[in-house]
Amino acid sequence: MEKTQINRVLIVRTDRIGDVILTLPMISALHSSFPSASLAILLQSYTKNLAEGQDGLSSIIVEDSQGKKKKFFSLLSELRTYKFDAAFAVYPRFRIALLLRLAGIPLRIGTAFRWYSFLFNRKVYEHRKTVEKHEAEYNLSMLKELGCKVPGKIEPMLVITQKEKDKAASIRDHLGLAYSDMVVLLHPGSRGSARNWKPENFASLASMIARKKFRVFITGTESERDLIDRIVRLSQGAARPFISSLSLKEYGAFIQTASVFAANSTGPLHIASAVGTPVVGFYPPVKVMSAKRWGPLGKKKIIFTPDPALCSQCAGGPCRGNACMDQITVEQAAEAVLKLAGERTE
Repeated sequence: MEKTQINRVLIVRTDRIGDVILTLPMISALHSSFPSASLAILLQSYTKNLAEGQDGLSSIIVEDSQGKKKKFFSLLSELRTYKFDAAFAVYPRFRIALLLRLAGIPLRIGTAFRWYSFLFNRKVYEHRKTVEKHEAEYNLSMLKELGCKVPGKIEPMLVITQKEKDKAASIRDHLGLAYSDMVVLLHPGSRGSARNWKPENFASLASMIARKKFRVFITGTESERDLIDRIVRLSQGAARPFISSLSLKEYGAFIQTASVFAANSTGPLHIASAVGTPVVGFYPPVKVMSAKRWGPLGKKKIIFTPDPALCSQCAGGPCRGNACMDQITVEQAAEAVLKLAGERTE
């Protein structure tokens, strides 16, 4: 489609950490196509930090306040003040579609396959559930509706400030880590976004890696404390807990100091990849949860996905639980961690 004259653009991605990170390349692509345009992104407040500092981004709007969604007409009034020329409903919801329409945004780009798609006047005819490509590619393909050139190489990057790097250094000091200490971070939680490699495996992995002189930490938030403490106990002292109360980019700065980050399919895995830390990912054999759509985009990665045909519980049919994830052995994961960390197994 021929490029349109655009002065103010909104991107809407009001879901979770990984989703937002995989949407960030839209900002640089839009900025490249419309260098003088004012670009804004509408997010949940807890992911706001991820977008801060992105080159070309002028404004960040949050959907919620003090843990609750802003009232419909309050957010509508806010959106109207920006006088956007175009908006991308990357995470389409009826409330968002209606807000964009009532805000008087002339070009509203969104999926063609929802009952409320009549609220979009430029429709994207792609079913993401068919998983023909990566989520970041689906996001970028929406830009064709404005005549933007879509980059062939996609690699989300978080802008980590010196202040955030200094915070990470102070955390390492507080944890008693020397500059030369090699750290491996294991992140077992996924908040239900995927099938999980079980806690016992993370504990065994921690024990195996610790014997190779790595300092191992099990990371997560306060809500995941029980899971983290369980793995630490099972590791018999090989791992220590790291309960994060940091901002997402401070956490990213700390991850950046690690040798490897290993996790189930979850937002922090994308943070690690976006700050350049090698990652090991455990992904289920479920099409809509697969690494083909949701895998980390960095170059330094090893991804494990079990074969559903070999799963006794699924018997080659639809995935019914975590049993198939046991096909990924601790030995395989440890070898991947050591390989990415530049180590060799003895």
